Amino acid sequence: MMSDDMLSQDEIDALLRGSAEPDEETLNEMNIEDYIGSMEQDALGEIGNISFGSSATALSTLLNQKVEITTPKVSIVNKNSLEEEFPHPYVAIEVQYTEGFSGANLLVIKQSDASIIADLMLGGDGLNPSGELGEIQLSAVQEAMNQMMGSAATSMSTVFSKKVDISPPSVDLMYIPQGEGQENIPDQDLLVKVSFSLKIGTLIDSNIMQLLPLNFAKSLVDELMNGSTDTTKEEEQVVPYPEDVKQPESVPVSNHQEHHPTHVDGRQSMASSNAQQTEATPQHYGGHQYAGQQPVNVQPASFSSFEPAPMGQQETKNLDMLLDIPLQVTVELGRTNRSVKDILELSSGSIIELDKLAGEPVDILVNSRLIAKGEVVVIDENFGVRITDIVSPSDRLNKLR
Repeated sequence: MMSDDMLSQDEIDALLRGSAEPDEETLNEMNIEDYIGSMEQDALGEIGNISFGSSATALSTLLNQKVEITTPKVSIVNKNSLEEEFPHPYVAIEVQYTEGFSGANLLVIKQSDASIIADLMLGGDGLNPSGELGEIQLSAVQEAMNQMMGSAATSMSTVFSKKVDISPPSVDLMYIPQGEGQENIPDQDLLVKVSFSLKIGTLIDSNIMQLLPLNFAKSLVDELMNGSTDTTKEEEQVVPYPEDVKQPESVPVSNHQEHHPTHVDGRQSMASSNAQQTEATPQHYGGHQYAGQQPVNVQPASFSSFEPAPMGQQETKNLDMLLDIPLQVTVELGRTNRSVKDILELSSGSIIELDKLAGEPVDILVNSRLIAKGEVVVIDENFGVRITDIVSPSDRLNKLR
């Protein structure tokens, strides 16, 4: 029999549950404030906005549906409370960065949403997807996530001004209450969860979540902020020559004085010196130093002669370049015009009368241009032509009209 001052096991469990819940909520609130400040949260959200904005475009092209991935929400997740964060069956897509960063990225979507994406990828309408995700369905989801993360990596390359590349994503089912897929979760106590609103046409209105190790998320923020700071410092170190600083004027000197060059940022002026040479003293303008430089031996640029060669020699060279070009030589016996009816009535034995008289010289054409006239001869068993007249330029023009 249990005494009145002793608690039952149910009462003890109730007290433990009641005391544990406020502590976890307080821990989560402390983690957000202690590990991720408001500026860091905004930076992570902006990185996600830019990278997943391009991912939405890639996914929209694949699925032929309007895709919206917006409204990132950053929070801290304790690894011990993942069962409460992900109570339903999910699909986890792990991506490793191979260039640009050293870390991993885990995308988590509901299994029901993954089924719709797989059905759309396989040519379905997404209205009646299969509840089970087999090997084919998982491969389809993997390809969709591969395209998404590839676009995200390209966007991150622009944001961080360096090449960012990823490995092919691995896809696995994740059901934390039953211990499935926990091996893909980063082995750290605190994880950063960036949750996005995911809308695909009228089929999906859900969330897609991004899990990052806390140190990796902070390194992204630090590199983004420190990278911009370093760039500013480099820009400040490049100081142009001040335009408002007047150049040293030439000082008149007598014949017995020597001239010594003084250099200010590569610009040389002449200054006088009495009886001894002095080195150029570094000049200071606006806190920046322009040190003196040694004299540079400057010589005029020499160019090859482009004068034209003598006329005869130039024409010979030009002709030499053209001697091997093949030309088509045609000997034309005569021409005539006939109607379509006459052409259709032609048969074996038909005679076509030409516009040239018997014994009249034939035309010799080179590349369809008339250049000479000649008479037909027989050489052994072949026809030939003997040139009798070279056509003048005026005749060539008249022939073309």
